[in-house]
Amino acid sequence: MNIKRIAVLTSGGDAPGMNACVRAVVRAGAYYDLEVWGVYNGYDGLVNDEFEKFDSRSVSYILSQGGTMLYTARSNAFRTVEGRQQAFENCKKHQIDGLVTIGGDGTFTGATIFSEEHNLPVVGVPATIDNDIYGSDYTIGYDTAVNTAIDALDKIRDTATSHNRLFLVEVMGRNAGFIALRSGIGSGAKAILIPEKSFSDGELFSLLRKGINENKKSNIIIVAEGNPNGSPYEIAERIKEKFTQFDIRVSILGHIQRGGKPTAYDRMLASRLGVAAVEALLDGQQGVMVGVKEKKINIVSLKDAIENKPEIDEDLLRVANILSF
Repeated sequence: MNIKRIAVLTSGGDAPGMNACVRAVVRAGAYYDLEVWGVYNGYDGLVNDEFEKFDSRSVSYILSQGGTMLYTARSNAFRTVEGRQQAFENCKKHQIDGLVTIGGDGTFTGATIFSEEHNLPVVGVPATIDNDIYGSDYTIGYDTAVNTAIDALDKIRDTATSHNRLFLVEVMGRNAGFIALRSGIGSGAKAILIPEKSFSDGELFSLLRKGINENKKSNIIIVAEGNPNGSPYEIAERIKEKFTQFDIRVSILGHIQRGGKPTAYDRMLASRLGVAAVEALLDGQQGVMVGVKEKKINIVSLKDAIENKPEIDEDLLRVANILSF
């Protein structure tokens, strides 16, 4: 297919760096003499014909902004055959030859079905703070989320030390512990509870008892949302039963991890992947995701990106274990 017009959308949870990626797609398109259209509100925008023609000036000043200027939304309509047919009719109306979708596995699932049903070239770009997409060492937004978490944890450490308290801090990661692991190491956490690795109450109590014997003034336990030990409130109750001397507090970082200006790394990553997505379309790629592996652009099928999950870094787990003592 001769690619002349492409569209770009963001879908799923917002992630810092999405705007930088949109900018890169638009400007790479201009560089290669393509017409680029932005689609507002994700797949809903495809269905509802929320297209706008962009040029390089359309994406000025968004490189450093968090969130997504194209907005994002869940689309029940796009889940239906009829909705996807309407989305395709809108693509034909605007003479779209290829689509760049920026998001996570839910975004890629929709992109895969849409591409297969209508033979429209689609290239995905991984953007999720959880970093849980197969085929890329890093996803857009992950580095910023880790830095945001560490900044908050440093502040919590100040008050924990001042009051001789134990804090349980929940970070995002329903199915993946990447944020928890890196922010835990970076903030000097006493324990890190993640979905990928079991951590018994006995092991946790042993670490806390060791801290008591060493007259440790503060303790921070990082709890990923999806860890098997339960919510931080439930864990706090069990600790209180065993160690009545602890003054325990719970802090939920929540959506603060999704917001804010993207870090330099996320801006660079988003820019590289945006350009790579446009070049993949021009190269005739279809139904693929562009990522980075060992600092080089890596292309995998969207199906592989969806069906496989990246493994937690065992060496980082080893480091976390060593540093907790």
